[in-house]
This record gives sequence, structure tokens and C-alpha cells, in this order.
Amino acid sequence: MASIQHTGRGYRAQVYVGGQRDSKLFRLKREAEAWAYQREKELRAGKAGGDKTLGDTLKRYADEISPTHRGERWETIRIAAFLADPTFPAAKRLTDLVPDDIGAWRDARMKQVSTSTIRREISLVSSALESARREWRWIDTNPARDVRKPREPEHREVLITLSQTRIMLRTMGYQPGRCRSVGQAVACAFLFALRTGMRAGEICKLKWDDLRDGHLIVTGDEIGAGKTGRRFVPTLHHTERIIEAMRGWDEVYVFGLKSATLDALFRKYRARAGLSGFTFHDTRHTAATRLAGRVDVLTLCKIFGWRNPKRAMTYYNPTPEQIRQQLIAGQSRQLESVRRR
Repeated sequence: MASIQHTGRGYRAQVYVGGQRDSKLFRLKREAEAWAYQREKELRAGKAGGDKTLGDTLKRYADEISPTHRGERWETIRIAAFLADPTFPAAKRLTDLVPDDIGAWRDARMKQVSTSTIRREISLVSSALESARREWRWIDTNPARDVRKPREPEHREVLITLSQTRIMLRTMGYQPGRCRSVGQAVACAFLFALRTGMRAGEICKLKWDDLRDGHLIVTGDEIGAGKTGRRFVPTLHHTERIIEAMRGWDEVYVFGLKSATLDALFRKYRARAGLSGFTFHDTRHTAATRLAGRVDVLTLCKIFGWRNPKRAMTYYNPTPEQIRQQLIAGQSRQLESVRRR
């Protein structure tokens, strides 16, 4: 703790941290307060973090914290990229690290990657520094908190067309019936995503034990198959046919694919088909848009695992003609109801 005492010769500042004591006399009170603040910070850093750098923080975070996260693979890859980036202040001591250091790196990165990537990277650095502050007691404040993030980009509004779907399935060698190749497994996963709106990671982690009569269970734990926790996804005739086609392919997992493999193969087949402009995750957007015309918003949220109904508006993007047809159908049902009375 720091204390400032007025004496006949000026103001004496005293600090005491972890058994270490220091004091100094100043003519002005504000000088004593400034010194006490800085000296207390130095003593705390010397006691806990010592000469720890931002790079040391990220390495420990990758070893201890990232393995508990669903996005462990992304975090470890990103942290390795940070440490190899000459513009990243990895060698900066935590006691000397200020928001401007991270801000300068942010500005350099903005010339190389998208704003959404920058936002995720700043969040990762901030999370590591927060662990250094709260758990390891290496610092008293998190300098990343004062770093401005770029404005969040507009949500993607890409729908995969029926024509693109047919071309992709043909390129992957899809055939109705039992799955017999990795390309066909990718095609089945692609079709399954279009029908259910499940994410690539959820599809890859779907086990035979998760299947029930008429629905399947997407579960979430600390590392989690489900990004939004446990939920139930209904299975209709066309989704059940896909599941049946995968029987015998893998004993434990329905599709027998890893997320990284699915992503890489999907991009390979998309390039081979001569297509571009959409990703595997756009199947979720496409499925939500198709289902939104059949169920109410709250049911859509239940299927897709959204806790906030506003999320439905991200994926639900009907055309003006689709909205018009829904209104016409609603009016027809209303008139029919009146006639029956």
C-alpha cells in the first residue's frame, strides 16, 4: 500500500508490497503521488511477473488456457503467428506495455487482414493479458482493454444456390446410397448442413449415440461440440436418408471427418468445380433462410441454438418476393378460416 505524509521538508511517499518497502521525499504532493504509483507498480511486477514479456504471456496462455477452449487449434496457430510477426510487441515487458504498443500492431495488421480477423486477434491478446492480471498476478491492469477495435463488419448475406449445390455434389462424386469415399462423405456433410443448419464442427463431432427417433442431440461441454450448448435438431426424411448413407463409414462418428479436413476438402472441391464466393459456413445461413419461411422465429432460435432472437435476423434474409408470398399465403388462410365459420 502507498501512503503520502506531509513533513516539514515536503511530502514523503511510502510504499509497501509483499514485504518490500521503499520511500522518497518530494517537494510537491503530486510528485509524491506519481512516484508512489509507479514504484508500487514496479514492486508488484518484480514480485510476480518480473521481466515477463507479452510473448511469455501468450506462450503460457497457449499451454494452460487454450486447451480448455473449443477454439484451441485456432488460438495456438494464431499465437504462433503473433510470436513470428515482427510488428507484434512480443518482446515488450509487461511493465512497459501500453495500449499504444498494441494499437501500432493493430494498424499494421489492418493493411493485411480483414476487420473481423483484427477484432478476433485483439480479443485473444486481451484474454491472455486478462489471465496475466487475474490469475497469474503479473500485471495490475490490462492495457488491451483501452485498445479500440475496428468497427464490426456487416454480416455475410451469402446464400448457396441450388445450381451451386448440384455442381458441388457432382464434383464430390455424390451418389444416393451408401457412402464409399471421402469425397462422398464431404458431400453428405455438405447436404446435412444445408438441411439442418449445423456448423461444420458440430457435424464432425456428431456421434451415433447422439441420434434419437426424430431428432439428434447437439451437446456442449467445456471444449464443446456445440458452440451454443446442448440443443435438439429435428431430423426429417431427407436428413435421415443422409444419416443412413453414412452407416458403416465410422464406428463412433456419423461422418468420420475432422473439422480441418472437412474445411480443406470443401475448399478443394469448390475450386475444382470452378466456383467461389461461398464457404461451408454459408450452409448455415442458407438453411436458416429456407427454414425461416416454415417456422416461427422462436422455433428457429431453438433449432439453431440462438439465445437471443436478434440472431435470427442475421441469417434470415428473405427476398421481397418471398415476403410477398408469405403475406399472400397468410391472407388466403385467413379468408379460408372466415368462410368456414
